[in-house]
Amino acid sequence: MRWPITFNPITCIPNMLNTEEKTQAVVSALEDIKATNITVINTSKQSQLFERMVIASGNSNRQTRALADNVVVKLKELGEEIHGREGEETGDWVLIDLGEVIVHIMQPAVRTYYNLEELWNMKHIPPSPASGTK
Repeated sequence: MRWPITFNPITCIPNMLNTEEKTQAVVSALEDIKATNITVINTSKQSQLFERMVIASGNSNRQTRALADNVVVKLKELGEEIHGREGEETGDWVLIDLGEVIVHIMQPAVRTYYNLEELWNMKHIPPSPASGTK
């Protein structure tokens, strides 16, 4: 059981989703509004700030905002707290902070330009010179 347990004041549902359940709820909410190219990255070994990153594409500003709204609504229905939302003004790249799960909803051109999948899925990380490994 996670501590502290908090409750949704409207429904009194405890926030009990684990990381996998929360990630699946996000993916399901994105699929409801026809997001494309949904990718889930396990970042637990790369960052202490969050454990999963979900990246999805929307084909227009309107769709990216609708995808973000649906994720927020569905997760709130499950009693989860939304820590932050950014980028909804333009809709090119919307970020939703769900604590241990971060959601990026991007238009295809923006997603290609920033290429978060490559940045966070680093298969080979060269050793630092200070580590003494060769």
